[in-house]
Amino acid sequence: MRSHEIDYKIFGEDIQIVEIELDPMETVIAEAGSMLFMEDGILFETKMGDGSQPEQSILGKLFQAGSRVLMGESLFMTHFTNRSSIKRKVAFAAPYPGTIKAVNLANIMGNTLIVQKDAFLCAAMGTSISIHFNKRLGAGFFGGEGFILEKIQGDGMAFIHSGGVVIERQLVNETLRIDTGCVVGFEPQLQFDIERSGSLKSMIFGGEGIFLATLRGTGKVWIQSLPISKLIQRLTPYGGNANKESGSILGGLGSMFES
Repeated sequence: MRSHEIDYKIFGEDIQIVEIELDPMETVIAEAGSMLFMEDGILFETKMGDGSQPEQSILGKLFQAGSRVLMGESLFMTHFTNRSSIKRKVAFAAPYPGTIKAVNLANIMGNTLIVQKDAFLCAAMGTSISIHFNKRLGAGFFGGEGFILEKIQGDGMAFIHSGGVVIERQLVNETLRIDTGCVVGFEPQLQFDIERSGSLKSMIFGGEGIFLATLRGTGKVWIQSLPISKLIQRLTPYGGNANKESGSILGGLGSMFES
């Protein structure tokens, strides 16, 4: 294998962590700030790039770092290496409540996975994390993920996180319509597009939004039940002075009379 062969365990239900066991000189790469704990003997380095191309030029590393900024990720990645002579563990936590999904890229078509731009958590050394542009205009504007997605390539283990529960669906020359923003990742051979959710009446009063994400073809897709954007939207009415207003007779109307 080109990627390091790592062992792992996932703990928790609503708020999960992944614990990775590293043999001597094995390395795992992760998003900056995602480390929960690491045992003695594991050293970490902050690098500009994922390390999948050790002979990459400075210009190539700068381009890769710039693409990470476009994806909304940090400029650097952290490399955790077991420098001891025995097995050691390091753990990573997701940045918000949800699920961590382990994906063996060796079992994915073309060893490539397309994910939403904030889904990557960590992966075995040798995994490449790069930018993927959504070429379809409608999907870019209304798909919930935007034009910029992440491409994860390799033949080892990669870990992605998402909001709520994650389910995996295998499509066999099928079409699946999904609430926009709920697509965590999919295999690159699937056709990703956006369609109207139904008639004009359904779009306005149906509560499902105007558009739905559509995936066609044969391949795997991962779906999240509660995207972080939807969670923030649902919690927004309860922020600020919401508690004070809800206890009054006027409720939310009280804000109309504030100076």
